[in-house]
Amino acid sequence: MAVDFRCAVHGSVFWGCVVILSNVLCPIDAYLYNNRYAGDQVFRITPSNEGEVRELKKLLGNIKVDLWQPNSASLIRHNATVDVHVRRNNTRGLRACLQKEHIDFKVFISNLQKEIEKQTGYRSSRKRRSESQYDYEVYHSLEEIQSWMFEINRTHPHLVDMFSIGRSYEGRPLYVLQALHSYQHDSVMRRLINQLNFYIMPVFNVDGYIFSWTTDRFWRKTRSKNAKYHCRGVDANRNWKVKWCEEGASSHPCDDTYCGPFPESEPEVKAVAKFLRKHKKRVKAYVSIHAYAQMLLYPYSYKYATIPNFNCVESAAHNAVTALYSAYGVRYRYGPASTTLYVSSGSSMDWAYRNGIPYAFAFELRDTGYFGFLLPEALINPTCTETMRAVKTISSGLLKKCETGMYQLDRERYPYL
Repeated sequence: MAVDFRCAVHGSVFWGCVVILSNVLCPIDAYLYNNRYAGDQVFRITPSNEGEVRELKKLLGNIKVDLWQPNSASLIRHNATVDVHVRRNNTRGLRACLQKEHIDFKVFISNLQKEIEKQTGYRSSRKRRSESQYDYEVYHSLEEIQSWMFEINRTHPHLVDMFSIGRSYEGRPLYVLQALHSYQHDSVMRRLINQLNFYIMPVFNVDGYIFSWTTDRFWRKTRSKNAKYHCRGVDANRNWKVKWCEEGASSHPCDDTYCGPFPESEPEVKAVAKFLRKHKKRVKAYVSIHAYAQMLLYPYSYKYATIPNFNCVESAAHNAVTALYSAYGVRYRYGPASTTLYVSSGSSMDWAYRNGIPYAFAFELRDTGYFGFLLPEALINPTCTETMRAVKTISSGLLKKCETGMYQLDRERYPYL
């Protein structure tokens, strides 16, 4: 089971730490940014008709903004909320224009710098280096996460194996943890780990991690390789070779949804794709974790169509969100990504499914926009706990044969679906 994590969770118990490891990114100390986000605001805008959608797209096209949800102006729809980060020198103008056009909005983060500092202001006093001192309820730097991985591998070689599958654009190793045989008292977890292979890729884009701040919008962009445009780089989740650079992706280097010059152009994407191709006969499920929206998605993302093993995957998703809900009563929507979220081409989830991995999912974790990409550290543990219940449920389902027979039949006929 391959797990690609880029989310706001850490494990609260050992096995959970291995499977749910990475986090929404934070700078090591907010002051390093010289108050660059002071006065920046995040607007929540809700156009009520097609006319307002057109006007909103025009407005956002005239100023430099960072779209949080959706991640491209082309995906803005009426009666759907739009979360947008606006620089301080543009907030007053945008507010005036929205009021003039009678487009409904509210400011739900009035000072972005202060919200970032809430997550990072007291980091220096925390003990983070060794396994025994590692705090699973705070956000960590890449160096701290990798140090923990080395320590876990050193002290528990019978439980986990650690290896590199390649290097990033800037030469950083791309580490993977593999959960080995389990000796835990939990018989279900022991059976899962003994019968399934868990590969954990905790940080998909290490260069973006190093140079980014809290938002998933920035961190999933690989480092820029386009000196002409001086842009942020390629969206790693739109760089996969499945309907590459079609709907929901952009060919312009300065767009947030830039798909890259060609499929698998990014060394990070290429390394993971090569690894999954090599092990695809053993990989039964692929889980990619993002923030935010409280959704559990499955293929297809690039088109409105029903996957061949829909009944099996739909049942697994339903059971997973039910298990998740049982922890704290948090509700997740679930369904095909194209209809539940939006159409997007070149995603790793679709790629995994098209390359023979029968269960491919993408989590969009907490929340639905109140905190957005700035989920407080106090919510790490409950988010991890509930998500672990969902992942455990999906994993348990892999040990049972789905009775519909749909996938077995279609896989013989269409081996690369």
